[in-house]
Amino acid sequence: MEINNAQQLVNNWIKEHGVRYFNELTNMALLTEEVGELARVVARTYGEQSFKENETPDSLGEEMADVLFVLLCLANQTGVDLQEELKKSIEKKTLRDAKRHRDNQKLK
Repeated sequence: MEINNAQQLVNNWIKEHGVRYFNELTNMALLTEEVGELARVVARTYGEQSFKENETPDSLGEEMADVLFVLLCLANQTGVDLQEELKKSIEKKTLRDAKRHRDNQKLK
């Protein structure tokens, strides 16, 4: 799925089921909350923490999707074309970091 299509899918869902977008500040708080939930799963899956009895280790993808959903909401309501912005970001990183990581002794 193209990112533009994902943005449209989320927009259609909001119109059909969500009534309207939460305001930008609320969605920023929700994004932070969702990133925290993702961090908890990563810490328990790849770090030293263990899962609680009611937590499931198979929710990594679900938490990532929740982060993406809210990010797409924010992009939609602020008029950001994430597909275009990601393309520009990759181009910027490619120019800036063309040799940086290859020359980093810590990565070898």
